[in-house]
This record gives sequence, structure tokens and C-alpha cells, in this order.
Amino acid sequence: MNELLGRVIQAKVIDSNDKYYFVQTKGTTFQLLKSEMEAEGKELHIGGLITGFAYETNNHDMQITRNVPKVQIAHYAWGEVVAQRRDLGVFVDIGLPNKDIVVSIDSLPTIPSLWPQKGDKLMVSLEVDNKGRLWAKLADESIFRAVTLKASPDLKNQNIKATVFRLKMVGTFVLTEDYYMGFVHPDERVVEPRLGQVVDARVIGVRPDGLLNLSLKPRAFEAISEDAQMLLSLLEHSQTHTLPFTDKSDPKAIKDYFGISKGQFKRAVGNLMKQRKAIEEDGVLKLVGEPASATASAEPTETPAQD
Repeated sequence: MNELLGRVIQAKVIDSNDKYYFVQTKGTTFQLLKSEMEAEGKELHIGGLITGFAYETNNHDMQITRNVPKVQIAHYAWGEVVAQRRDLGVFVDIGLPNKDIVVSIDSLPTIPSLWPQKGDKLMVSLEVDNKGRLWAKLADESIFRAVTLKASPDLKNQNIKATVFRLKMVGTFVLTEDYYMGFVHPDERVVEPRLGQVVDARVIGVRPDGLLNLSLKPRAFEAISEDAQMLLSLLEHSQTHTLPFTDKSDPKAIKDYFGISKGQFKRAVGNLMKQRKAIEEDGVLKLVGEPASATASAEPTETPAQD
């Protein structure tokens, strides 16, 4: 039976009930949802042949589906992370109607904070263990090199989106939306991104072999200083989203209130104004737009079913 799971197979219809057709091949019986055939406008008859993708559901039923996923044995494609379980691994949606596939804890980073989170992407194929269970297998660097394109020098300084696929001591490897491979040196990031995370990056160089050197840090003119971040936080938490200070305020009043010099205050205000995060108006410093806390939303947690 192991050689059937995770593959497209052909089977013969042997029976049916109100919900399923029952099909058989090589002595193994699978169920096929009648609703799938109804969606195709087809009806199966005893003795007929049907082709579909074979897998085991969460309820341990052998099933085939006509909605064949791109992820299969020896076939790699992107899957979306839907949940994680610390004692098992992360669950990936590959498009099956009643089954998410697990990437084993043994294949994940040893630091739990670097595990993929819900909504992240992983390139995986399928494999079957000696107990007949389907697992998702992470693509290694050789797979990514086989699908990547050689980047051209004119990509330098461009902003790109990329998905993290490998974490190493020397840095982070990513694949861009256009299938260029990129590398982020530890000096070019504030925190280490997690496996499967989609990141916004900037191309700071293109190697002769076409590999992109990337930075996850903002450009110098985009960076917000610590003083500017303090002012922004105070504006966001103010009931009126204003502060009674401008670049014309008394230096002592600024020092007493913020604990910084007037020069530091003016530079911080200028930083926020360049970023269009604040304006000076009617003798006060005023927040532009909604505070970040108003748009942030907590992501619900999910406990996957026992596999």
C-alpha cells in the first residue's frame, strides 16, 4: 500500500453508497466522494476505471480525490502552513479536502521561534514512512537551485518579496517571487527571519552567478531613529494623537518632558515628517493616519487534530 499513497493512481469501481464510490487497485480499497464526480457532471458505474490522487485522511480512511494537488511523491510545490504543534511539527495545506500534511519536527529549526507560522509558505514534496504515513518533505538547496533563474545586474537597488527557505549560520537563503535566489547576511537584518516567512528585501548586489545579495534593513533615509520611535509611540498613545510641542518649543520644556535635547527633538520630528508619520499643525505635533495599535489584530491560535 505504501507505493500507492501520495501518487496519482488508477482504480476500478467496486461499490457505492449515498456518499462514496468505493474503488480498488492492488488489493487496496479507496473511497471517492460522489460530490467530486457530481461537480464534473459524471456518474461512475461498477467495473469502470477512475484516476485520482491517493492518500489517507485524518480519520485513517483510504481516499482518492480528483482534485490532484501539485505536491506529490517526488513533485515539489508550495504549500501554506496552517498550524503547528510543538511535539510534532507544522501542518501544511497542499489542497486536499480533509487532510493537512505534517513537516516533521526533525526537519524544522531547533529554535522554535524560527518555525514557520500560519500563513507562511514551504516548498515541499511527499514521502511515506515505514508505517505507511504521509509526511511533507522540505525542498533542499539543490531543488531550489534547479528552479531558480539567473538574476541580472539591473535588479540592484530594487525592492523585492522573497520566501525564506533555508537558515544557516552564515545567513538566510530566500527565493524571490520571480524565482531568483537571494542571500541575506546576518549584518543585513535586524532579526533572523523564520523558515517560510515572506520578507520585503532590497537588492544590494548581484553576484556573477546570478545570486542576489539582499538587505532586510531599511534604507538610511527610511530608518526611524530611537528618538523618533519614542515620539511616535507617545503620539499613538495620546488620547488626541497630538503632543503640545514643536520645533519652536522651549528647550528646557522639551528636556523635562522627553529627556532629550531640542536638537535631538528637532531631528526626530524631521524624521517623522519625512516618513509622513507626523506633522506640525496649530502649535502641536500631530499623528498622521491611524495608530498602529488600532489596525493590529491578534491572530487566532489553532490546535490541529491528532494525526
